[in-house]
Amino acid sequence: MSDYVAPVREMRFVLDEIASLEALTGLPGYEDVAADLVDAILGEAGKFAANELAPMNRSGDLSGSRLENGVVYAPEGFKEAYSKFVEAGWCSVAFDPEYGGQGLPRAVSTAVSEMVAASNLSFSLCPMLTHGAVDLLIHHGTEAQKQTYLAKMISGEWSGTMNMTEPHAGSDVGALKTRAVPEGDHYRITGTKIFITWGEHEMADNIIHMVLARTPDAPPGSKGISCFIVPKYLVNADGSLGERNDLRCVSLEHKLGINASPTAVMSFGDSEGAIGYLIGEEYDGMHCMFTMMNMARLDVGLEGIAIADRAYQQALSYARERVQGRPVDGSRKDAVPIIQHPDVRHMLMTMKATTEAARALAYFTAAHLDIAERHSEEGQRRKSQGLVELLTPVVKAWATDIGVEMASIGVQVHGGMGFIEETGAAQHYRDARITPIYEGTNGIQALDLVGRKLTYDDGVHVRRLLDDMRATVGDLGSGSNGTSDLGDRLAAAVEDLAAATDWMIETRGAGAANDWAGGATDYLRMLGVTTGGYLMARAALAAERRLADGSSDREFLSAKIATARFYGDHVLPRAGALLGPVTRGAELLFAIEPEHMAN
Repeated sequence: MSDYVAPVREMRFVLDEIASLEALTGLPGYEDVAADLVDAILGEAGKFAANELAPMNRSGDLSGSRLENGVVYAPEGFKEAYSKFVEAGWCSVAFDPEYGGQGLPRAVSTAVSEMVAASNLSFSLCPMLTHGAVDLLIHHGTEAQKQTYLAKMISGEWSGTMNMTEPHAGSDVGALKTRAVPEGDHYRITGTKIFITWGEHEMADNIIHMVLARTPDAPPGSKGISCFIVPKYLVNADGSLGERNDLRCVSLEHKLGINASPTAVMSFGDSEGAIGYLIGEEYDGMHCMFTMMNMARLDVGLEGIAIADRAYQQALSYARERVQGRPVDGSRKDAVPIIQHPDVRHMLMTMKATTEAARALAYFTAAHLDIAERHSEEGQRRKSQGLVELLTPVVKAWATDIGVEMASIGVQVHGGMGFIEETGAAQHYRDARITPIYEGTNGIQALDLVGRKLTYDDGVHVRRLLDDMRATVGDLGSGSNGTSDLGDRLAAAVEDLAAATDWMIETRGAGAANDWAGGATDYLRMLGVTTGGYLMARAALAAERRLADGSSDREFLSAKIATARFYGDHVLPRAGALLGPVTRGAELLFAIEPEHMAN
């Protein structure tokens, strides 16, 4: 497995030109975020990821986590690395200084999180789930709950989990059976949860489980679900840790990938019932948990980008070194590195361009989350929140599909050696495969996009995004370096997306559920590909401006333009190809009865 090198220059470019970092530093609370501070953070995060986390990626995959006598042990080196991670403050980058956070923009923390995930995806899942649990507490916890848990969780001394899924329910959360019986100022929780990422371990001093359960008189379905804080160790009034709660890990799942991350089956209340504390209002559990889930969906999308970048780095390194075959143009009689072959170059450029487009989308969305939370004008906050709502399922689903696709291409670049575990290319592919399933499958994300987010505020946010894309098309028309051709490609994709959007909104309004649901996944991909093209176009225009201003970083900027043009020629046309599948309806999906579908 090749070494990981954080793409700091690329990240900083995207933060500046796509996330508009300078504008973010004008938001209330971010005034002290100077350029040199961001440079220092990215540089140090890149070093930590490369030196502390990446070296354990392969060994952790080989050994995995293990359960012995009720105790879960992470692979060798993980606990020590986690202690360094906490000590260095990497858990607290984006959170409120009132509770010990560093108060940096989420756009900056997004770059840091990408480095952590790219260097060691299994490790990154522990702080990722903690971040989501912190957001849940910030938005729904009482002041006493915040004082009890936030500082330790933000520092990383305590980790957090999400406990939703049950063996019989799967994605149908409304079917859960875990019970919560009131007892004084707390509840007694009993039930079993599965697929709990880092549900048990010894790296942190305590684990704060966010658990969905039903109270005795709860109505059926998702409307009867409440959310509870269930700590591994109870917390005394003075903040010290008390006795072990009545919960345990009964087994660890044996998985396709992310082997170093313990995926636990958790049993609550085998004896007297685990003590839990209601967070938010009774029956408001899904609302509370969606706060955590939406943040996790952005983070999981980022995992797809991280794996895509790691796979690209390894494929590029291999292609530069692997000598095989003479050039097809006859320019050399001797064998050359495979990077000289057009097909290999096409695969590498596809990986590079698509990963950069997805990264731009994730950072762009994170920046609007900053604006939605902090801008002084309510209208701008609402505008940015609408865009975040629209793009969150796209970041999660499109970027994770990309992660799998790019990791697969990475295996292909290696040829036969890619199928051999020792190279490490296969691990990226195996690790990536969970991400389209995590935090709601990508099909669920597509249903959420079309069924809820597309018509949010009567569809004004998707219309505004389309208008912004059209404005960028106009800017490309006056560009040089081939960007006018990119403008033509983007213009076609935008109008096809607009037609698909109209069809979706009309079909949704007409109540033709199978028709819009049948095209929802292709619509999400179409929106992802087109928005990626829009942001790549903005990156190309920014690179042109920097070149015109005399920047000395000419090779990097010229490569940005060439990569955007490649995206326009080779990736963006996929958007138009999806217009037909999006609008075909569901007739052929149900043309064959289930009993006749076997060959």
